Amino acid sequence: MKFNGYKRQDGHVGVRNHVVVMPGVLCSEVATKKIVDKVEGLTYIYNPNGCVQNHKDTAVTLDILSGMIANGNVYGALIVGLGCETTQKNDYINAIKAKTNKPIFYISIQEEGGIQKTVEAGVKIVESMKKEANKCVREEIDLSELILGLECGGSDSTSGFSANTVLGNTSDRIIDFGGTTVLSETSEAIGAEHILRFRGKTPEIGQRIYEAILKWEKDRYEESGEDVRTNNPTPGNKEGGLTTLSEKSLGCIHKSGTRPFDGLYEYGQIIDKKGLFFLNATAYDVANVTALAASGAQIVAFTTGRGNPVGNPIVPVVKITGNHETFARLNDFIDIDTSDSITGVKSFEEIGGELLDYVISVCNGETVKAEDNGASEVAINQNSSFV
Repeated sequence: MKFNGYKRQDGHVGVRNHVVVMPGVLCSEVATKKIVDKVEGLTYIYNPNGCVQNHKDTAVTLDILSGMIANGNVYGALIVGLGCETTQKNDYINAIKAKTNKPIFYISIQEEGGIQKTVEAGVKIVESMKKEANKCVREEIDLSELILGLECGGSDSTSGFSANTVLGNTSDRIIDFGGTTVLSETSEAIGAEHILRFRGKTPEIGQRIYEAILKWEKDRYEESGEDVRTNNPTPGNKEGGLTTLSEKSLGCIHKSGTRPFDGLYEYGQIIDKKGLFFLNATAYDVANVTALAASGAQIVAFTTGRGNPVGNPIVPVVKITGNHETFARLNDFIDIDTSDSITGVKSFEEIGGELLDYVISVCNGETVKAEDNGASEVAINQNSSFV
C-alpha cells in the first residue's frame, strides 16, 4: 500500500510540511509569537522550559524538543532564545543536528537588540524557509515508512472492547505491510504487564517491557504511598465504568493488536527500526502524544470513550471512539466511530480496514478535526522540580 508524503534529505518521511517557530525559553515567547503572527502558514511549538532546570530535566527537554523538530512532518525550524537562559543556542543546535540535517536557525532577543529587531530578523528567516518548504512536493511512498503512534485517553467501558480493539486490528495491518506502530503510556500497562511480558519477539524484549512497567509503578506510585492497581486516579474513567487501573490497562493494551513486540524505546528516543514497539513514556495524554511525535510518529491514533479534544502542533491526531453517544455529542472533535463493532453491524476486521483507509487519507493531506480546531498542545514529562 502507498501514501503521498514528503521525503526528507535525512531519510525521514513526513505527511505534513511544517515550518516551525519555537521559543528556546518561555521568556522569549512574546517575540516568537509575533513572528508567527506576521507570516502565514507557520507552526508554533510551545516550550514551557529552557531555564533553571536540573541537568536531567534539561536533557529530557532537549530530547523531546529536538525529536519533534527532527520529525518527518517538519521541513525546518527557527528557535528564538532570550540570551541568558540555561539552554543555549549550541545546546539546541547540537541536539537537533544529532538527529537531522534539516534547516535550523537560532536568534536571540538580547543579541538582536530587542523584541522588534528580533521579530524583523525572524520574519526574514522564516519567509525564506517557507519559500523553500513550498518547493517540496508529495511523492508516492510505501506504507512501510509510516510510524503510527497509539494513544488512549478519557476512556470508558467501550474503549477496550471496541475502539482499542479496532485500532489493534489496524496496527496489525500496518505491521504486516512492513510499517511501524508504537504503544506507550507505561503506567496504563500496570496490571497487564504479565500479558505484555509474553508478547516480546524474544524473551529478553518481553522481560524489558515487563520490568519497565513494574519500575514505573514503583518509582511513580509506590514511593508516594499509592496503590494504583486497585484504584483509578481519573474521575472520568470511573464515571465511564472503569473501576481500577488494572481494568483499564487490560483494555488499553488492545491498541497494540496481536503482533509481537520488536523492542522497547525510552522516552525521547527516535524510533529507528520497523515493527511494533513499546515506548516507555507517561500516560498523561498531552505529554504522551508529544512523546510519540518526538519519537518520529507522523500520525497519532487516539481512542477516547468520553471524548478528549487535544492535538499536537506537528502531528495529526486522529480521534476514535467506540461510544456512539460520545461521537454524536462531541462530533466537532472526534473523527471515527467504531460502535458498529458493538452492535454487530460491522466486524472488527471491517472497521479496522476502514480505519487504515482513513489513516492513509490523512497521510495524503486530509486534515483531522484536531487540526481543524487548531489543537496544538505540548507537554514534557519531568523527573524533578525546577531548581
